Amino acid sequence: MAGTREILYSLPMATRLPTKSSIYNHFNRHLHQHNRLPRSNYLPYDSGKRLLVQPRKVVVAAVTPIKAAAETAVQCQVKAVVTVKCGSMEYVKDMVSRWLDSDAHSTQVDPNSENPKLSKEAKIYWSINPKTKGGNKISHEVEFVVDANFGVPGAIIVTNKYKKEFYLESIVAIEGLVHFACNSWVQPHGFHAHKRIFFSNKVYLPNDTLVGLKRLREKELKQLRGNSDDSRTTSDRIYDYDVYNDLGNPDKGDEFVRPILGNQRQPYPRRCRSKRPPTNSDVNVESLVSKYMPKYVPRDEAFGDLKAKAITEGKWKAMLRSLVPTLKQKVAINGEAIKSFSDITELYKESLPPFEEGGDECWEKGGLPKLLNKMIKECGQDVFKFDSPKLISRDIPSCCLRDDELGRLTLAGMNPLSIERLKVFPPVSNLDPSIYGPQDSALKEEQIRCHLNGMSVQQAIEENKLFILDYHDVYLPFLDRINAHPTKKAYATRTIFVLTDMGSLKPIAIELSLPEKNRNGPPKRVVTPPVDATTCWLWQLGKAHVCSNNAGAHQLIHHCAQGRQLLLNAGGIIESHFFTAACSMEVSASVYQNWWRFDMESLPADLIRRGMAVPDATEPHGLKLLIEDYPYATDGLLIWSAIEQLVQAYVHYYYPEANIIESDSELNAWYHESINTGHADIRHASWWLKLSTPNNLISILTTIIWLASAHHAAVNFGMYPYGGYFPVRPPFMRQLVPNEHDPDYTTFLADPEGYFLASLPCLDQMLHYISVLHILSTHSADEEYLGDRKDLSAWAGDPEIVEAFYKFSMEMKKIGKEIEKRNGDPNLRNRCGAGISPYKLLLPSSGPGVTCRGVPNSVSI
Repeated sequence: MAGTREILYSLPMATRLPTKSSIYNHFNRHLHQHNRLPRSNYLPYDSGKRLLVQPRKVVVAAVTPIKAAAETAVQCQVKAVVTVKCGSMEYVKDMVSRWLDSDAHSTQVDPNSENPKLSKEAKIYWSINPKTKGGNKISHEVEFVVDANFGVPGAIIVTNKYKKEFYLESIVAIEGLVHFACNSWVQPHGFHAHKRIFFSNKVYLPNDTLVGLKRLREKELKQLRGNSDDSRTTSDRIYDYDVYNDLGNPDKGDEFVRPILGNQRQPYPRRCRSKRPPTNSDVNVESLVSKYMPKYVPRDEAFGDLKAKAITEGKWKAMLRSLVPTLKQKVAINGEAIKSFSDITELYKESLPPFEEGGDECWEKGGLPKLLNKMIKECGQDVFKFDSPKLISRDIPSCCLRDDELGRLTLAGMNPLSIERLKVFPPVSNLDPSIYGPQDSALKEEQIRCHLNGMSVQQAIEENKLFILDYHDVYLPFLDRINAHPTKKAYATRTIFVLTDMGSLKPIAIELSLPEKNRNGPPKRVVTPPVDATTCWLWQLGKAHVCSNNAGAHQLIHHCAQGRQLLLNAGGIIESHFFTAACSMEVSASVYQNWWRFDMESLPADLIRRGMAVPDATEPHGLKLLIEDYPYATDGLLIWSAIEQLVQAYVHYYYPEANIIESDSELNAWYHESINTGHADIRHASWWLKLSTPNNLISILTTIIWLASAHHAAVNFGMYPYGGYFPVRPPFMRQLVPNEHDPDYTTFLADPEGYFLASLPCLDQMLHYISVLHILSTHSADEEYLGDRKDLSAWAGDPEIVEAFYKFSMEMKKIGKEIEKRNGDPNLRNRCGAGISPYKLLLPSSGPGVTCRGVPNSVSI
């Protein structure tokens, strides 16, 4: 092995191995003592990819020299282990007869050609001694032949000579000291001419990137940006921007025409460019997704097998749950009003008699697909019913939402982001009075004074006792168009809450507003807690309209933008099942233009902006909550702080000084593109943070991670548990609250429960709606959660960063225990008590299914 020592020492070691890492000393020590390369299990490399698989332990050979003629350069063999993941075992068996090419690039350049040094091409024949592990994974050893002065491998180029794509998980060389965590789909060379480039886990800032890698990096970025004029296929990995010009379908008629969002008149963030052909009716409108033109998602961002399977099974279950009640003819269908509350409750009970012997045959003779037969056999009766959304306290038989439950859900439900501290009474509108009428509210002090324990309204405001859900300005401009719909009626609501001595919120007044020239009744009216049977039902109807407003705000304002194209297209899920109907995207665009600010998207800034907290340097998170038992905020601040500490460790390690940030061309190009292209319509806003200091970079990155993880989890994974029982949270109402001059008022007095049921959506609409909520609230079996990595044992990186992540991981576990402890504290009445569901949405971990808990690493819907 003397030759090995000589070859390795011909490399300038300090420039090839991370000098900040103990790997360097580890390598050097073993080389002297044992004349060989060390075996290493060094740790975390973060690929940033969503699709990750369970790693396996790999064993590779050391570097060995090859004897060469005296007149030729000394060469050596570098062995590496390549791990590939495929879609199924059949796929794996087929693939073992194929091969791929790969070659390694050095971190140095050839002094003659000024190109990166290149190894000889290495071919992998999968049929020769493949190692299969983990079901659909294959690993194989490959040898690279390099010159002795090659340097440390910094990049690998891969060509797929197979007829199908495969998922390249990793390439590990030099006994784990050089690690390429690829985690990407590699397309067949005959289909995609570009060779794939993968870089090692060694981190370089642009100015420090070794010359041998710079050209490859530029080539990789060019491939990712693509050409804006080219069409897209599902195998592409191009990230580009476009306006929302694909929401309508003018070829179907005028009622399916929707405005293009992403211009000065209707500002909107950009979407991922998909480049489908234009419609026949309007060349500026992109045609909708279809079987022949599927939705484009960059290949590495697409769902993995387990997630896709879960969605498919969810769709089949939704079909069965919708089909069986209809076949039984025991529920209202075809738009008919609900007749009784039992029609609703039966959706969550058994819908078919137990299977009898031979029952499977009748299903198979009926032509049901094998998947359905399998589901029926495995799930039995459960396949025909919805899981009971147990997190909602239900009052049987009325099924109306209690006052205390409405107050609790504004702090610990699926939309805890709309509640604000009341600062001015009566509230004042910011809408143009020449268009929308007087800005004054119909709320009066005498309507709420009796609920303030002897305080005046002004005193209650000063003591932070009054709070508000205010949807007046959000919805009023659209109500004429919304209420023109034959079966959808809505108000722009304001709800006043008082903070009780027990720390809970109690609703004390609801303002129901219509446009000034509305013909359906007075433009403004106020309902208050009941004093008799009539006002009891009016109060319940008023609360139902508040919940409808709140459900719309949840989807159109606070929920993730990733779902817009799927859920908000003409005739799509949102338009069909929410009161905003065809106005949905315009409502969202209006909020973006008038309310959204990136610098207010951080959790502390959001809480302060809404008046739910005030800055306080003496408090653990630098602010003081005005409602101490605010589960979303108290749990969220724990996670926010943990994310911030992790980001601080990264930024302070790689960007300790402002001048390093300013000199990072890629970092600045990314941020510039995010603002000037991604948010082109508001790019000149003065509130955008400048990427000029480490603290600003920390704030930007922490906010992005927060939004893609905990914020999304808080508003997504409780949709079915909190909204699946639709009488307490209807997405729309079919009737307005009656007044004494309405023709239907006599009907209301004669049968108030029937009027309430007739105001709810019909069952055939809600069957589809709650099925969608169930699918969207489901975790897949391969989900990765904040602070957890399935490949942690094989993750390699700078020790300081590894340590920071381990601290973050341990902090997530501590946070989980703290949340569980809070959920058992009887003094916290918004998350603990008789019939009260604990607040689990921000518990970091979860199992698969609808669990109402778990914070995934990023958005996945």
